[in-house]
Amino acid sequence: MPRGRLSRLSQFGRLAGSVAGGMVAEGARRLAEGERPHLRDLLLTPSNVGKIADRLSHLRGAAMKLGQIISMDAGDLLPAELTAIMARLRDSAHHMPPAQLQKVLVREWGPDWRTRFQRFDLHPIAAASIGQVHRAVTRDGRELAIKVQYPGVSESIVSDVDNVATLLKMSGALPRGLDIAPLLAEAKRQLAEEADYEREGEQMMLFERLLADTPEVVVPTLDQQLTTSRVLAMTFLSGLPIETLETAPRAARDAAVRTLMILVLRELFQFGVMQTDPNFANYRVQPDSGRLVLLDFGAARPVQPGTAMGYRQLLRAGLSGDRMAARAAALSAGFIGPAAVARHGGRVDAMIDVILGELQRPGPFDFGDRRFLAALREPGLEIAADSAAWHLPPSDVLFVQRKISGTALLAARLKARIDLRALVQPWLQM
Repeated sequence: MPRGRLSRLSQFGRLAGSVAGGMVAEGARRLAEGERPHLRDLLLTPSNVGKIADRLSHLRGAAMKLGQIISMDAGDLLPAELTAIMARLRDSAHHMPPAQLQKVLVREWGPDWRTRFQRFDLHPIAAASIGQVHRAVTRDGRELAIKVQYPGVSESIVSDVDNVATLLKMSGALPRGLDIAPLLAEAKRQLAEEADYEREGEQMMLFERLLADTPEVVVPTLDQQLTTSRVLAMTFLSGLPIETLETAPRAARDAAVRTLMILVLRELFQFGVMQTDPNFANYRVQPDSGRLVLLDFGAARPVQPGTAMGYRQLLRAGLSGDRMAARAAALSAGFIGPAAVARHGGRVDAMIDVILGELQRPGPFDFGDRRFLAALREPGLEIAADSAAWHLPPSDVLFVQRKISGTALLAARLKARIDLRALVQPWLQM
């Protein structure tokens, strides 16, 4: 993994050069065919997006983390080809060679670190954006999962966020007048917290206490003696990827999703703290018991009381079928901006009506039925095409909504059916 600021900058430079070459070739091809292509169309070809995905995967760190967030949160708005390519970032990462891993562990644990273990598997069992996970057995026989951070991650956060923001601006995906500086500052702060494994360990212990009365889920136990700011040690919990439930009976799929949705509601309305990273890899399922293993608490953050109240008001309006109340609640909480309502009031109301109609249907909500999204996509894209109507919700809302949207995306993947009204109603009486 390239560590220094200059070496990482050179990687972005190589990426820019490669993408530019692809744009020239694609532009020449289209001109020869009589087309007059737009710059954005030349940049976001499947070939160029593939180059971006591969380079971010090689860089890892904040660069790859942001790419994962973009690919996941874009949801159904990206063309299918680009979504498939960007999805590589959720599933792949280069891992450290053994010599580099050795240097990191010597720095964190000292030169005699191997004496602490009966066995330490040098090949990682998982590799993600800012660290890789190894399986180990301590001298006293405890089986651990050891997450080791890639060198240079913390030092590269600021430059990586700025470089990815530059790529977004170049793509034309962001209007020129949109001020994303507050969001970039919040992203840098959040990523710096995720890179602090001692902080993540504290959040893991917090969730272990909060969920001690919830037999449906299990949280790893922190090994405080082996944990440092760059190495996180915890009990190893076996489990299968949650996506394996796709072929499970409906009852198992529905039960898993219902558990995760109850967890989101408790985080939002009871705990006042939420693990805001809904990456599917953060959930495992134990096939014998059906319990869900919860992993990765680096993105855990407090939920502001005003944000929780905003969601409560929005849910009340949604379940009552009151369009005016729903629009007012969305404006008050910052989900939508005044300019969108002023310039596209009819389209905003049409989107609200679609959502209210789905919520008013009797019986369980079928997350596998995505047909209603087509009715949202057209007015949504028309509003998004008007740069004067763009609006950035408060950062707290963005992080919470990311968790909610990611959970819904998993529910759709598993084709779950959930009685949302029965699930949500108790939390609206508080």
